[in-house]
Amino acid sequence: MARTLELDVGPVAHGGVFVARHEGRVVFTSDALPGERVRARVIDDRHDRYWRAETVEVLEASDDRVDHVWSAASLERDPAERAGGAEFGHIRLARQRELKADVLREAFERFAGLEADPVVEAVPLGEDAPPGASDAGSAWRTRVRLQVAPDGTLGPFAARSHDVVPVADLPLAAPAVAAAAPLGQRFPGAAHVDVVAPGEGGARVLVAERDRRGKPRKPPRGEIVEVVDGRAFTLEQGGFWQVHVNAARTLSRAVQDAIDGSAFDPRAANLDLYGGVGLLAAAVGDRFGETVRITTVEADERATDHAAANLADWVGAAAVTARVDRFVQGLVADASRAERQALAEATVVLDPPRSGAGRAVIAALGELRPRQLVYVACDPVALARDVGYLREAGYGLEELRAFDLFPNTHHVEAVARLGSIVA
Repeated sequence: MARTLELDVGPVAHGGVFVARHEGRVVFTSDALPGERVRARVIDDRHDRYWRAETVEVLEASDDRVDHVWSAASLERDPAERAGGAEFGHIRLARQRELKADVLREAFERFAGLEADPVVEAVPLGEDAPPGASDAGSAWRTRVRLQVAPDGTLGPFAARSHDVVPVADLPLAAPAVAAAAPLGQRFPGAAHVDVVAPGEGGARVLVAERDRRGKPRKPPRGEIVEVVDGRAFTLEQGGFWQVHVNAARTLSRAVQDAIDGSAFDPRAANLDLYGGVGLLAAAVGDRFGETVRITTVEADERATDHAAANLADWVGAAAVTARVDRFVQGLVADASRAERQALAEATVVLDPPRSGAGRAVIAALGELRPRQLVYVACDPVALARDVGYLREAGYGLEELRAFDLFPNTHHVEAVARLGSIVA
């Protein structure tokens, strides 16, 4: 039988859990809040330095605790049956943002050696949002992935597991997604079901079947159109796009604002790394004009094809299919003297996956020495680690903003500008 502990809960930690201690050992505890006293069930005691636990009862509640936004993820359910994906849903929204800022601050101190004081900004949903949705942090997801159990049952994974939990509603989903989600239906043999509600056209349900080895197949091909500030972007229906209904516009404007115009050269070899279908390259072009020279680099060939079409308004835009690490290392190895100069005068925008750009990419950028970098990140620790690498390479952090693009979860999006401090 699993061990149960009474714990006094301390600060937030990366990953949506909170730090408590038991007999000198750290216990990372979910579904809690700083200052609370809880009864928690230990779910992992394999490590000498720390354990993991899940709250089963609140003995002394924080004033910031509220009724969970999603009953399927609340304390009323056994931890093994709580839906994942809303791990901060029991916390007042303003307090959620403070906790996310705490995680960013601690990550920068620990991994970048910097003192940062970010404020996590709320992001509005728009005029079409249901009444009260912004205050509740609900109705923002334009994309939802539902997993399929061996018997065909559909639902999210339980928190911190791969067990499928049937649910009756999806409160974080945008109305079109919630209405189209085939909850209660069975999909025997499928791997997962994606529900996508693009900016134009109705919601789509994309079923990923399993191949003979049990691996998920790619969903059926098809195009969708997303619209950002009046500009249309075509992409694959199963391709990457920001999840929050207002995320693409928010990040486009944040990147535009982050670029230091006095350091920007439209004729330089400007880069948009991990560029997807060209969203942020277009943001640069919209700010600085149609003659901007910018190359967007993306490993997904289909996304690169769409980027080329989406960036057709800019005569100096190009789209390259390549892994970013190989692309920038190739520039280090092969760039001519003139190309090196154009890169040294460049602005580089990068929006890597959750794992971050990593040491190899940062080292290559350090060799190329672009004038400024604008880094878009969805993981605070990966961002802080890479900022630390960039500091070693001679760059200084000049600006940091953060956005609450994932309300009721622990995730946060950040945009950082770094400039070269080495002549």
